Amino acid sequence: MFGPLAETLRTRRLVLEPLTVHHADEMAAVLDDPRLHTYIGGEPLSLPDLRARYARLSAGPSPFHQEGWLNWIVRRSRDGRPVGTVQATVTPTETSIAWVIAMPYQGFGFATEAAEALITWLKAHNVRTITASIHPDNTPSKSVAAKLGMHPTPRTTAEETIWQLPL
Repeated sequence: MFGPLAETLRTRRLVLEPLTVHHADEMAAVLDDPRLHTYIGGEPLSLPDLRARYARLSAGPSPFHQEGWLNWIVRRSRDGRPVGTVQATVTPTETSIAWVIAMPYQGFGFATEAAEALITWLKAHNVRTITASIHPDNTPSKSVAAKLGMHPTPRTTAEETIWQLPL
């Protein structure tokens, strides 16, 4: 694997726990809302499919690839309740981050707080170029990116705009 290994991160209100296959059992209900897929595509996964996805993510890419996959479950620290995920794909030239917060927990700053912790951790591991791919109509994610200090670039991928954190 390329890049750092995920470790537990803590913020004032959250714990970011490195993702493992066993997380699928509790995350299936958290992510089981079709509205979460409006801008990221797909649909909620069944428990067996989510377990399979988490197994692939936990294993990471082939050791010959020049990228690392880092994934965390985002939990509220006060009660341990999972509220979403954050992730980073680390390559030699760029690190792409993403966040997904369950519908009942949106609007409370959890995405921004979790992503800030992720960015701080990535910078401490010498990652410098940080981007996020955001659908132009995904106003909540654009708001999170702006709060993180990211700016839209002219670059696109599929239907999404690449936002970048200034170096």
